[in-house]
Amino acid sequence: MKSEPNTMKRRLLLVQKLLYETTDEQHPLNTFEILDYLQEQGIVTNRKTLKGDIDLMVECGMDIITVQSKPNRYFWGARSFEQAELKLLIDAVSSSRFITLKKSKDLCRKIMALSSTSGKKELQRNIYATNRIKSKNESLLYIVDTVNEAIIRKKQITFQYTEYAPDKKKILRNDGEIYTLSPYALFWNEDFYYVVGHSEKHDNISSFRADRICHIGLSEENAAKKPAGFDLDRYSRQIFEMYDGDTVRVKLECRNELMKYVIDRFGETVETEIATETTFYAYPEVALSPNFYSWLFKFAGEIQLLSPEKAREEYIRKAESVLREF
Repeated sequence: MKSEPNTMKRRLLLVQKLLYETTDEQHPLNTFEILDYLQEQGIVTNRKTLKGDIDLMVECGMDIITVQSKPNRYFWGARSFEQAELKLLIDAVSSSRFITLKKSKDLCRKIMALSSTSGKKELQRNIYATNRIKSKNESLLYIVDTVNEAIIRKKQITFQYTEYAPDKKKILRNDGEIYTLSPYALFWNEDFYYVVGHSEKHDNISSFRADRICHIGLSEENAAKKPAGFDLDRYSRQIFEMYDGDTVRVKLECRNELMKYVIDRFGETVETEIATETTFYAYPEVALSPNFYSWLFKFAGEIQLLSPEKAREEYIRKAESVLREF
């Protein structure tokens, strides 16, 4: 037979677990329901003892709410995450291309465990399976963990990098060349995770897709010191948006219904003014890069590049080049 102190400890833990996992404001448990649960677990107690246990847990900082009634009802109050926050996390994990389908399901299950029983059911009902493209690289978390450890310890990493052949087979780039990198950061951009750092081979800042890295190793060689003034946000915008190099102020004439796309690309602070009843002008700062011109081409002439003249001429040359190919 268990000693009284051990029985008390087990009783406290069982009540805490029951209230945390199964109750919320809409789904409390009354005194008798809790006593019945404890009896199923082999613990016989009474209302007075149960009330004392709950008072003790509240005194220790647990957010257990008592609803005065006959009998009293109890539920777990504030949680680390609100239901809407858990939904956001689940949606982000489910839609991420970077995370494999297997790992997505595992992470969603863990996130749902942070809610109550009824909350889990609501979250489960609201997970929508889509035909999203998902990574098949099951070693991604190990790669991220290794990179993160290297950043913390200020060490280099070595790895091989993959690409695809015309037959869709994955192959090693440069005949299996071993890359050496001093990693400075991991960052997310448009569904993919990137490692950015100093490339030993090129002696400059380079970035690599984490899902294309394989055979990663943590080196004992000290990482190259991060350049003074290195700004990850600026670097990512240069590489992935339209700011690669020196920027210029361009004038665009856009159809009114495209304002949301202009704001998505350049932010709410971009300068704009009404042009006609159906169009507006936008004056973003951009680099005249392939990224910028490809963004313009997406709108099939509904966004016109008006100035500067050199940018307009380059845009026309690129359009003519595409037409010649057809």
